[in-house]
Amino acid sequence: MKKITVRKSMTAALAALMLGLTACSASNAPAGGKGTTPGGTASDNGNSKAFKLWLGWTATVNNDSMVQKYWREHEPGIDVKVEATQGDAVTALNLKLNTGGFEDAALFSRSDIVNTSMIRSGSILPLEEYFNQPDKYPGLASIPKQYLEAMKDKDGHIWSIPTWFDQNPDKPWPGWASLGWFIRTDVLEKTGMKKEELATLEGIEKYMRLAAKQTDASGKPLLPLSFLSDANDENVILSTFGVTTSTAGGVIPVEKKGSDYAFIYDNPQYKAAYKWMNKMYRENLIDHEVITDKKERYKEKNKTGRVAMNVGGFFNIDHLLWESLDGPTEPAWFYETIPYPKVDGVERLGFNQIVNPYPGNDLYISKNTKNVSAILKFVDYTLQPKAEQQHVTTDGPVGVFWNWVDKPLGKWKYVDPKYQELITSGDAVKMASAGSGLFSIASYNNDWYPWWNYEIMSPKGRQKTIDFSQQIGKMGAVRVAEPQDRVKAKPGGLWEKYLPELENVRKEYKAKLLMAKTDNEFEQAWTDFQGALEKRAHWSDLKKEWQETLAQGAKG
Repeated sequence: MKKITVRKSMTAALAALMLGLTACSASNAPAGGKGTTPGGTASDNGNSKAFKLWLGWTATVNNDSMVQKYWREHEPGIDVKVEATQGDAVTALNLKLNTGGFEDAALFSRSDIVNTSMIRSGSILPLEEYFNQPDKYPGLASIPKQYLEAMKDKDGHIWSIPTWFDQNPDKPWPGWASLGWFIRTDVLEKTGMKKEELATLEGIEKYMRLAAKQTDASGKPLLPLSFLSDANDENVILSTFGVTTSTAGGVIPVEKKGSDYAFIYDNPQYKAAYKWMNKMYRENLIDHEVITDKKERYKEKNKTGRVAMNVGGFFNIDHLLWESLDGPTEPAWFYETIPYPKVDGVERLGFNQIVNPYPGNDLYISKNTKNVSAILKFVDYTLQPKAEQQHVTTDGPVGVFWNWVDKPLGKWKYVDPKYQELITSGDAVKMASAGSGLFSIASYNNDWYPWWNYEIMSPKGRQKTIDFSQQIGKMGAVRVAEPQDRVKAKPGGLWEKYLPELENVRKEYKAKLLMAKTDNEFEQAWTDFQGALEKRAHWSDLKKEWQETLAQGAKG
């Protein structure tokens, strides 16, 4: 789900990307259109059996995994060579598009700016013709039409194949709810408190002060509260104060208030949340490295038991820490989620997860590829409208490495011992040698979700992740998408122009607000933040354009 911004990578690199691509867009733009012969057809002729897939994110890759071997040798008979992005994705995209483009296919998380950049580069194929060939591409033809209609440009072209969408948009799967408050029960026991005492913010503060007096296994004082600010984990605290921080593909979190709309930075509770965080920071109750910590450093603190309580996403804490355990042998075993604490004056939580059935990813095809048929055949396979298809794409077809325990769409288990050993090892390298990890190129269905139906939870810690998600999903910070959640940047408009600077302002001032040394310094930082929103990010103009775009009809 998209949080306050499209992604942390959509920052200064975007300006350079857009400038570089605009210069070449006029001369390189493809003619496109239905009936267009894809680039390289003379050497393809519908017979290619291999292609390279570039992922717009970091991943551990093994192109000789057991699932990929099955693809090559059996169904769908395609050799998929995956390349992950190392470092900043937009910087990598900038480099690729300005040096001839990617080779075959690229899969990116859905982003207006990435999509516009791809189109302007003139390096990709229009794909609308392939969604209307059910005899040849039944998987592509099964994509809900409302998703495809929302993707058409003014000329009717569709420039990507949508993936990771709900097959039934009218009955969406609620998704993994992962954003919450997490306590270590072993530390809680040492403080002499009960979980019930954590129901209010005052109770949380009491716990943090008592936890600060505890030590880890090496004798170091515990960090009372920590989170991964690099992943915007502080959104959970904002939600606790009643601030909605998520969208469903839209440019900015907005809440409907009667007939009006409340933008995130105009919500007085946004300031109140940072005021509380600043108070805790100044009392040394929040880890002073939250602004600078990166994921690996943060995970290491959690692994070694340095943290008494976390807020944010449990995947950022690192779910593999407890999923690899069979009992209370490491600090991670004692993690439990607690309800969002009550804040005086806050009637309901802000929403930090919006259930959005619309596509989360886009697959682009290079106009210079010589492997169009292989790409289309493979994606048509992964997008079969079956409830289990995401699992098939990740772990292979039914009956090979896994199978149903009793009946289809019921419990399942691994049936290949070697595969099970690797895929459940908790080691990223070993896991990559077994499964494809490419669930994001498939789709999903509310009728069945694989990791909530696994028969054998071994090690026992695996069940904790499922329990966390199901518990958090009922706490009140999750809702289904509404029209204001899907308002996108108008091509060539102000949001496209100023969104990177808006993100720069947010990141700069969240650090200043959190780390202010005095009340006066905090108030000055807040005043400066409001000024920067207007002067640097043109906040009032952005809101006006947003209202105009909403009036024209939000797209998915």
